[in-house]
Amino acid sequence: MEMTTNALIGKPAILPTVKVKYCLYARKSTESDEKQALSIESQVKEMLQIAEREGLDVVDIRRESHSAKDSGQRPVYKEILEDLRRGRFNGILVWHPDRLSRNAGDLGSIVDLMDQHALIEIRTFGQYFRNSPSEKFLLMILCSQAKLENDNKSINVKRGLRTRCEMGLRPGPAIVGYLNEKHMDRKCQVIIDPERGHIIKKVFEKVAHDKYSGRKIYHWLKFEINFKTAKGNKGLTLGNIYQILQNPFYHGIFEYPVKSGNWYTGKHTPLITKELFDQVQTQIKSQFVRSENKEFAFTKLMTCGLCGSGITADEKFKKQKNGNIHRHVYYGCTKVKDRDCKCGYINEIDLIKQFEDLIHNIDINEIEIKEKIKNEVERFKKFQQMLSGKTERIVVKEIDLRNYAKYILREGSDIEKRELLGCFRNKIALNNKTVAIDLSS
Repeated sequence: MEMTTNALIGKPAILPTVKVKYCLYARKSTESDEKQALSIESQVKEMLQIAEREGLDVVDIRRESHSAKDSGQRPVYKEILEDLRRGRFNGILVWHPDRLSRNAGDLGSIVDLMDQHALIEIRTFGQYFRNSPSEKFLLMILCSQAKLENDNKSINVKRGLRTRCEMGLRPGPAIVGYLNEKHMDRKCQVIIDPERGHIIKKVFEKVAHDKYSGRKIYHWLKFEINFKTAKGNKGLTLGNIYQILQNPFYHGIFEYPVKSGNWYTGKHTPLITKELFDQVQTQIKSQFVRSENKEFAFTKLMTCGLCGSGITADEKFKKQKNGNIHRHVYYGCTKVKDRDCKCGYINEIDLIKQFEDLIHNIDINEIEIKEKIKNEVERFKKFQQMLSGKTERIVVKEIDLRNYAKYILREGSDIEKRELLGCFRNKIALNNKTVAIDLSS
């Protein structure tokens, strides 16, 4: 066998008689603080020069831009491990051991493959590692050192963020209504946006005093004043608006990290008072309770045929002279895409009648619920059979799905109705109180 010397260990080592085929693996972390790392193409160029100089057989080149901090999260690296197990190659050519692993899980996978003789050699810029106790131990030390650096770096970053919070400075970019301070002596601080700050304050006032809903605020910002953010020059979504309304930063405090329970008093100038913020929370909470506790059968299953918005529902209660109270559910356009949409509202009773009429124009055999219906009928017949003591074989005849679908629409639960309509392959649109189905969809 040929003898050589590991440059780092300084003692003879026996080269394997098995021909080594290498996969060149180049990785660059996506983390911004690894600026000192060589670029992927620089790694490839340097290692190919080594391969040419030493006559190494490189059969594949793999590139990856992904952090090695978390175990099992690199798709290209996982492919390399699988190819090693299949015998496509049995060596890895890499710039430095920390390119392979910065965590115990990935390091263990590499060492296991060396123990199984599926991985003969790892060759780096200045050394190599084979299946010997000393070389594997050195490999684990170098990779563990990289993990230690990562862990320390994480601790230092968290300590820095915590110190920043204690100074009243919220980490991250300025939220809507504020701007990041540009002066170096006030770095990391925020100031009120002179163009948008007063508008955000007015948003809180409209909700607290005028009882505006989030959707009404959305329409006001979009259609009346054409509000745009400082970053990206974009409008606010409905979700953005509720995030703003529930963010205590606007009255002077913030939580970091979010949901950690760690609260800090901000160094910034508050846009609103704590009293105004609390009024807004009470208002939006009542709105959420009023809407979230309701379940309607046909919401999220239809679109407006006039403007393309979604369809929402609301309920009304009418008390008769005899004291009876009747509940009525009405469906109509959310008007998200067109606040002047003339779609109108339709009573759920009339809506169901229209659905029953449309059942004749739908290919019922395509409905995925067909098998479930048969199973339910069979289950019910077995129950009846158990009660009667009979033991004959149950045969479920072909079911009249159209009539069954009509029965579900009239007598089924909201869940059953939603499941039925959700199986239609045709799009359902509500156009000026009239249901239509696009048979071409």
